[in-house]
Parts: sequence; structure tokens; C-alpha cells
Amino acid sequence: MRLCFGPIYLLMASLCWEEESLLDAGDRREMPVAIAAARAADAMVAGIEAEITSGRLGDGSYLPAERELMIEYGVGRGVVREAIARLASRGLVEARPRFRPIARRPGLDAALGALEGIVGHVLSDQAGVKNLYDLRVFLEGSLARNAAIHARKEDIAALRAALAMNEAAIPDSQQFYATDVAFHAVLYDTARNPVLPVVHKAFTAWLSPQWMRMPRSPERNQVNFLSHREICMAIIERDPDGAERALLNHLSAAWEYVRGTFESREAPEA
Repeated sequence: MRLCFGPIYLLMASLCWEEESLLDAGDRREMPVAIAAARAADAMVAGIEAEITSGRLGDGSYLPAERELMIEYGVGRGVVREAIARLASRGLVEARPRFRPIARRPGLDAALGALEGIVGHVLSDQAGVKNLYDLRVFLEGSLARNAAIHARKEDIAALRAALAMNEAAIPDSQQFYATDVAFHAVLYDTARNPVLPVVHKAFTAWLSPQWMRMPRSPERNQVNFLSHREICMAIIERDPDGAERALLNHLSAAWEYVRGTFESREAPEA
């Protein structure tokens, strides 16, 4: 069977072929530009990263101004900003609007700081907060147990001092929160693992929005202080089971107040 193509079909096919050819040509012109920009950003990221890791660009020092970077690397403003955004995502620079970026030496603080944006999304609902909170509970239960077994004389002294400051702050809820954080920090310090204090700082920063929304009063502060005292006494008495149990009871009770911050936000307005 012979296929016959009428003149209208042939005309339409010709027009479609010309349009596709023009689009392909446009894509071919744009692709090298995009690839070149990406490679320029890669080179700039690698160059600044080498400056930071080698120490030539010290921790806390300002990066050159945007125009200086444009001249140094021979790139446009868009490439500079893309490179800075990539460095910030890796924790190698601290970038804020209208301020020159600041170099940050790679370390645990920088690594956890780079997760802040991701963690922010995780903490957008109650399930995400609960997952992170459960991780904290699991870790601190182990830390309380470890402290009861391995705490040194100076660790016990630090724990007693933190507890005394916590008690003194009961009438002032803002100050009490600060001393609450300091008390728990001693447990992280006692393990003598440099990773753990950084993790505690991250937990505090990530969960503080929920803590700030919790109802606070001297009466509630008194309850928390008594829980801290129970944890402290179990550690002093070298009772790992008691220390872990007191810590878990304390944080389980605290979660009920954290959960209430979500319920209050979700309640319909009258």
C-alpha cells in the first residue's frame, strides 16, 4: 500500500521541523552559557574553600567584597552569589543579607549549622519536633547513666553549681530557662566527648522555638527544679538506673508542655 501525503500535511510538517530546529538552536546557545556559569561557580567555591581550610582566610574574617570577588575570579554578580550560597550551605561561610560573608573554619558547629535549614522544615509540625525530642531523650538518658558511673569530682561540683543556679532562678522564668539549659549541658560535658557539647547546642537552638511558647510560671519552674535535683542526687549516689529513670521522667513530663504549644496553635479562633 502506497502512503500519500497531501500538500497541507507536508506544509505542517515543514513548519514543525523549522520550529523544532529553532528551539534546538536556542537551547544549544543557552547550554554553554549555563555550563560555563556552573563551572565558574565551582572554581570559585573551590578557591575560597581552599583559602579557608588552609587558614589563609581565618575563622571569623570577612570575605572580600562582592565586586572584588567578581574581579578576582572574572565572573558576574550572579556567579559570586551562587558560590557564596553553596559555601554557606556547607557551613564554610556565614552569610546574611546586606552583610559581607564571614569565613567559618570547618568543624562540628559549622556542620550542624549547615543543617539548620533542613531541620527547620523537619520541625514545622508536631511529628518532626517529637522525633527530634525523642532523640534528645534517648541521648540524655544515656548521658545521665554515664554520669552516675563515670562522673569525676569536678563534674559533680559543676552539677551542684548548675543546680544551685537553677534553684535561685525559680522566680524569673527567663533566667530559669537559661539555667535549665546549663544544667543539662553539664551532662553532655561529663562524657568528655567534644562532639556532645556541640550536639547539645544544636538541640537547644533547634528546639528553643517550642520552649519559648511553653507556659511558664514559678510553680512550673519549681517542678522542673525538683526533677533536676532528683537527677543530680542519683548521679551523686552513683545510681545509674535511678539517674536514667529520673531523666526520662523529667523529659517525658516536659513533652506534655511542648505538645500543648501545637494544640494552642491549631485550636480554632473563637
